Amino acid sequence: MAVVTISREEIARPAPMTDAEKRVILASSLGTVFDWYDFYLYGSLASIIGAQFFSQFPKATADIFALLAFAAGFVVRPFGALVFGRLGDLVGRKYTFLLTILIMGFSTFIVGFLPNYHAIGIAAPIILIGARLLQGLALGGEYGGAATYVAEHAPAGRRGFYTSWIQTTATLGLFLSLLVILFTRSIFGEPAFASFAWRIPFFVSVVLLGVSLWIRLKLNESPAFLRMKQNGAGSKTPLREAFGNWPNAKIALLALFGLTMGQGVVWYTGQFYALVFMQSILKVDGYTANLLIAWSLVLGTGFFVFFGWLSDKIGRKTVIMFGCLAAAATYFPIFQRITTYANPALAAALENVSVTVVANPANCGSLFNPIGTRSFTAPCDIARDVLAKSSVKYTRVDTAIEEPVKVLIGSKEIAVPDASDVAGDPKAVRAAFDMKLTAALQDAGYPDANDPGIVKMSNPLDIFRPQVAGIIGLLFVLVLYVTMVYGPIAAALVELFPTRIRYTSLSLPYHIGNGWFGGLLPATAFAMVAQTGDIYYGLWYPIIVAMACFVIGVLFVPETKDRDIYAQD
Repeated sequence: MAVVTISREEIARPAPMTDAEKRVILASSLGTVFDWYDFYLYGSLASIIGAQFFSQFPKATADIFALLAFAAGFVVRPFGALVFGRLGDLVGRKYTFLLTILIMGFSTFIVGFLPNYHAIGIAAPIILIGARLLQGLALGGEYGGAATYVAEHAPAGRRGFYTSWIQTTATLGLFLSLLVILFTRSIFGEPAFASFAWRIPFFVSVVLLGVSLWIRLKLNESPAFLRMKQNGAGSKTPLREAFGNWPNAKIALLALFGLTMGQGVVWYTGQFYALVFMQSILKVDGYTANLLIAWSLVLGTGFFVFFGWLSDKIGRKTVIMFGCLAAAATYFPIFQRITTYANPALAAALENVSVTVVANPANCGSLFNPIGTRSFTAPCDIARDVLAKSSVKYTRVDTAIEEPVKVLIGSKEIAVPDASDVAGDPKAVRAAFDMKLTAALQDAGYPDANDPGIVKMSNPLDIFRPQVAGIIGLLFVLVLYVTMVYGPIAAALVELFPTRIRYTSLSLPYHIGNGWFGGLLPATAFAMVAQTGDIYYGLWYPIIVAMACFVIGVLFVPETKDRDIYAQD
């Protein structure tokens, strides 16, 4: 008989995925892509939704209310994690994330058919916000179910690689929503899209829902969950055991502050804050900004899988911590370089034009204006509000209280009116000052919103000009940081908790880290920019959070790549 010799390398080599394992990953990932598609569709269409459902307010205020309704979905995600996490640990992973995708699809369907404010009045925004809350709750349960389900099917030593496919879904969902919106806009044209065709991407999601449900219904329950149930080892009170028991609660807190907190801010900085930064501060048109982000996602998405695979080799913590550290160390130069490429005249003005607000600090209030309803009347606040909205970098010089407020642009001095103490119309006084200050800024070198030097793409393949290619390269680096921190995160969270409370325990820190620390990042960062007059000051928020996560993670979070996830069952 011939003797077959098997080398040590062949023994250690992982077996290829089976067809069953591929179906598990496909079904879990595809359904989660569709969930993220539904969730981000709203954010991508926030300005149109503001005009449709908050038209009783001025445009700027309507846009902010639309964004707040979008943020409401982030706020309730941790509560969805508690509700569906508990359900998943009690009745099973499969049936729970079937329920979450049904709720997500139903909520999106409602938005597509919902009459606007002109048709049904105040009921329209109320129903819209209710649908957003349902979406947030459903998404709070979806991710934990998908991550747990895939991880519990993955062989030991390959959980990072298997679950990394789930990590691509948020990016793919965002990318898919952008593609459908751009495609619909190009077919119908902008007037028709703003009037009625914006609803079509919401209707498309119903088809995606049907495909996802059909695939998921063919799946079996997680083998780890079935074995736990057969052995009678399940938890009867997963919420109490996960968060009312200090040893388990401590691990959940470490997962939040040592992993998902930093991962959340790095993710939202790289994909969402970068998009809003280009549009709101650099004045890049929405079509171009979305295409730039879309190309960076195309180039970067495969690295979710790469870093998930790498975490199987060198450790989850090593990859995630390096991503947090690299992001914190390089955000300032990257965003400054994006400004140089995207709006060269603005970059030059920020460097060369000196702008100073001369005022007594006692007369300068807070510019925090989250719902856009504040009307600034104090001269110091008027001046800083105009400068912040014009992306102007300014400093403040303190004076005696009786001295009038003025803005110095180089050597040119502009007096600031007191809109609360005028004989005429305060709004007209404010508008006249805005025009005068804007004209002076443009004379000094600040560009207007239509400056020909601002980057503009003529079509999706217009990517080979140095200006466009340079921005895509910088955005790709930001996405690369996202893939470092996000690719291994599902495996790391799954490996921290026992099967009986896994769904519950990992869902809450994940959604607080991403929904609160990450999801509220754009609003927080822009409030910091408005208050300080520095367009880059908002970056301190993700930098500080990422560095805090790095320190806590390095010191206290255990490495989990070699853990037996069934050892505690």
